[in-house]
Amino acid sequence: MAPAGNSRRDRGTGRAGGAALAVAAVAIVGGLIVVPLVSVFVQAFAEGAGHWWAALADDPDTRHAIWLTLTVAPVAVACNTLFGVAAAWLVARFRFPGRSLLISLVDVPFSVSPVVAGLSLVLIFGRQGLLGPTLAALGWKVIFSWPGLVLATTFVTLPLVVRELIPVMEAIGPEEEMAAVSLGATGWQVFWRVTLPNIRWALLHGVVLANARAMGEFGAVYVVSGHIAGVTDTMPLRVEKLFQEYRQPASMAVASVLAGLALVTLVAKYVIEHRLEAEARDLARARATDDAAPHQTTGEVSP
Repeated sequence: MAPAGNSRRDRGTGRAGGAALAVAAVAIVGGLIVVPLVSVFVQAFAEGAGHWWAALADDPDTRHAIWLTLTVAPVAVACNTLFGVAAAWLVARFRFPGRSLLISLVDVPFSVSPVVAGLSLVLIFGRQGLLGPTLAALGWKVIFSWPGLVLATTFVTLPLVVRELIPVMEAIGPEEEMAAVSLGATGWQVFWRVTLPNIRWALLHGVVLANARAMGEFGAVYVVSGHIAGVTDTMPLRVEKLFQEYRQPASMAVASVLAGLALVTLVAKYVIEHRLEAEARDLARARATDDAAPHQTTGEVSP
């Protein structure tokens, strides 16, 4: 049996180690996240709110970059939402040859550099690319235009929705959907009244993450956009161009908009994660109750 002094010493060492790790974590987060974020807002509003607003509203190229970002991101997120729900339902509800390969392919955008992804799109849809002559004959322009930005943004955000939905749908199981079908519900009725309510918070979480990633995308969009001011510049590209032109206050003003969107995303993510944790606890309690029910026995009164 260990002496009491050793136990107190071990507990003291453990508390000291935990405190040191906590301080290190706070220092790293503060140095890498909080300080740069605060500096963006400080520099953006250094000359006052009027100059900040003028940097955003008076520059037509900046206005166009904001508008372009706010149109490209929702379209890309909508595409990924439709794909994510369909792919997650397929993976969670069916076992088929190539299922593991499909899951691995969904993760490709996580492992491929966005610049490489943009270059691949250029090699496929560019004027000298695989489909370039066909698109040129039809009068369709993809690269260096709005459709190319949507394609690039959709590619880099592809896994975010589906990866949020697969574990949730597997945890829920198909029992409720099968019960609805057995009662005569159609496929759309099952989706809207059974599947969607069960996955709504996970779906919203994936949409929030995909939207944040879409608005902040730089590498793939840079390649397919051609970096044309007032035509294909999104907000991240506009920040970089203004900074290169030594217009730092204007650059920080646009960067502060992106940072503000990131903070809104962080708050939404925090709220949704709490809802997901609450639903997971409710599901665990419900399953525990269902498992315990068959083992309960009722007392019998002897005649």
